Amino acid sequence: MKLTTRGRYAVTAMLDLALNGKQGPVSLAAISQRQEISLSYLEQLFAKLRKNELVASVRGPGGGYRLSRDSEQINVADIISAVNESTDSTSCQGKGDCQNGEACLTHQLWDDLSQQIHVFLSGISLANLTQRREVKVVSERQTRGGLEDAGMYSETLINAKALNL
Repeated sequence: MKLTTRGRYAVTAMLDLALNGKQGPVSLAAISQRQEISLSYLEQLFAKLRKNELVASVRGPGGGYRLSRDSEQINVADIISAVNESTDSTSCQGKGDCQNGEACLTHQLWDDLSQQIHVFLSGISLANLTQRREVKVVSERQTRGGLEDAGMYSETLINAKALNL
């Protein structure tokens, strides 16, 4: 399995949306800034995510995107599939015609691996990821960095965040 930037960026952007969308729609520009992913690339990804009903767009002032269902109901495999990525590890894309139109010696091994990868990624929801300590630490740093860049961060905000206010 070779996950391209398309799959990695889609998962990253969806995780950002899950973390930052609790107060309302999140703009792609905000995701772009926090995750350092080009806005035009995000627009392409979100068109696919919307088509696959993983996100919904909200128009107008304060608009952006929101998850189309609870973060517990969206798993990493859904996201990867929505942007046309594959978890297949075979050289024949699972067709079984890797050697002169027939399965090669190790086809079943790689096919089994593909299935295990899919099961693994299907078992990880966005909600699972948002609860991971390392994700929370990085998200806090990204939020703090964005506010510092905007000249809006102060000790008061740091203390309020630490106290979960």
